[in-house]
Amino acid sequence: MPIPRLTFHPAGVTAVDTEYLRPGLDAAHIVVQGSRAIVVDTGTNASVPLIVATLDELGLLPEAVDYVFLTHVHLDHAGGAGKLLQALPNAQAVLHPRGAPHMVDPTKLIAGSIAVYGAERFAELYGEIVPIAAERIIVTADLQRLTVGERIFEFVHTPGHALHHQAIVDHGANSIFTGDTFGISYREFDTARGAYIMPTTTPTQFDPQQLVASIDRLLAYAPQALYLTHYSRVTDVQRLGEALKAQIAAFVGIARDAEKSFRGEPGVATEPEVTPDEEALQARIRFGLRDYAFATLRAHDCKLPDAEIDALLHGDFQLNSAGLLAWLVRQRR
Repeated sequence: MPIPRLTFHPAGVTAVDTEYLRPGLDAAHIVVQGSRAIVVDTGTNASVPLIVATLDELGLLPEAVDYVFLTHVHLDHAGGAGKLLQALPNAQAVLHPRGAPHMVDPTKLIAGSIAVYGAERFAELYGEIVPIAAERIIVTADLQRLTVGERIFEFVHTPGHALHHQAIVDHGANSIFTGDTFGISYREFDTARGAYIMPTTTPTQFDPQQLVASIDRLLAYAPQALYLTHYSRVTDVQRLGEALKAQIAAFVGIARDAEKSFRGEPGVATEPEVTPDEEALQARIRFGLRDYAFATLRAHDCKLPDAEIDALLHGDFQLNSAGLLAWLVRQRR
């Protein structure tokens, strides 16, 4: 199904498709309260003109934006933040204390991404990461609140996907901007049963216990809706939360079973202290995730062809298996 460039939601929330990799993958959100606005996550540098153009379509000048809330500094969420701040003269970036230093000096962030993608692909996806001056950053404390007009936003530190992750509770709309803590839910998988959700376990700080605890913290707010970066608004929150926690347990089981399955295979890992080749182990985890996704999607009455599901989830299978592998390696230490 076609994904619109802009999706207008209740309470002045607009989802902007950042056009990262494909339509319907990555959303920035603009929240308008009276004559003022905030932006939640930015996408990459290529997304900045889309966000600025949307402000214009909404009848807002760049000067009307007070804050850019960043759920975390992974580049599909914050890669364009420095460039966007250049276009929004009155805005301050609002970050978790562990994430803020990487926006002031993105050297380590850049190096880590280049190690994953290679220099050429990194340049193609993200371009030049523009630093943010420290004086334009607000560092949050857990449960800190900021007010825009009469609308209160509360910052909840939510480790599990990343140690520097935060979610933003919008008390004015009884909703939460969840970044990656509440997983991913692509609109292509919506059926009569509702939305389909799955975790994102990307490297390198995935921790299942922390992630479940963070999900429970968000569920305790009993929100009417969540806004996921991947991809935008979902309701039926309690059902999705239970499904998400079940999937996290399943993902961990798939990773552990993949590791155990090497033991006893001739020439692979015949002793407990011998670890399998990590590339082969990641491949086995990836195949397990794919089988599980297909089974749960079919149970969700998803009728998309196998090839289309593979195309939509290929990147997630790769990143999730890498994050699960990194978690397994940490368990051995």
